[in-house]
Amino acid sequence: MTGEVGTGKTLLVRCLLKLLKCGNDSYAYIFNSRLSPLEFLQYMSGVLGLKSTDNNKSTLLLDLVSFLVARHEKRLTTVLVVDEAHDLSADVLEEIRILTNLETTQEKLLQILLVGQPELDEKLDSFDLRQLKQRVALRCKLEPLCPEEIKGYIERRLQCAGANSHAGELFPSDTIAAISRYSRGIPRLINTVCENALIAGYARQARSVTPDIVDEVAADFRLDTVDPVKIEARSRSDEVEFWQAVKTSLESRDRAQGVGPEENSPPIAVPRGAGRNEPLI
Repeated sequence: MTGEVGTGKTLLVRCLLKLLKCGNDSYAYIFNSRLSPLEFLQYMSGVLGLKSTDNNKSTLLLDLVSFLVARHEKRLTTVLVVDEAHDLSADVLEEIRILTNLETTQEKLLQILLVGQPELDEKLDSFDLRQLKQRVALRCKLEPLCPEEIKGYIERRLQCAGANSHAGELFPSDTIAAISRYSRGIPRLINTVCENALIAGYARQARSVTPDIVDEVAADFRLDTVDPVKIEARSRSDEVEFWQAVKTSLESRDRAQGVGPEENSPPIAVPRGAGRNEPLI
């Protein structure tokens, strides 16, 4: 499972662990990904409650296999959940791949869930980790909320906080549009903006949160408000300027060398597509 920062990955993991805790499922939740392969196995064994006689790798693996086989014979599930998996080293990811080999002829002895930022997908796309990538049975990506979802999200949070039937009046449609623009649909940012906007509105004794209150909160938290369309336009403009600079530089070189127009190499033109949404050919 992957998703941008603040989209709710860890919250979903906690909900999953709560469900596992209610049953007979055993799980190892690893939230610190800055571990060596041996430390990873030691931490996993400790969370599962294994009492190893020593901490060498072979003993840890033997104890782990015995534990998983015993649970499988009782038809019990064991789950490994690794949060912040985008920070795992290639060696630890390879260790996880080897753990996927623990299986019977019919099913896996260990269910594994990797949770991380989009960089995790980039790591799995690397050539060295292609074996692990092929073993991924299911992929899930948490996307930012759309404006309509943001409206429903805010109303639901207000209901959970005890707001009455007039809760919708606290955040009018134009205010929600401003929240959507500043938060870019990231739930964590929505929470931050709304909470501080409510505090600011209370200080003003306002009956509802207005867009200007949201603007002030966004400014205080230095939230990025650059329009993606402007970013793309600026990128295209920079590309045109680059190729124009190349052309000017080559022309200046020819003049300095005293090369006449008839001796010049073919003129340098701005490539087709520079500054437009076309391939540079």
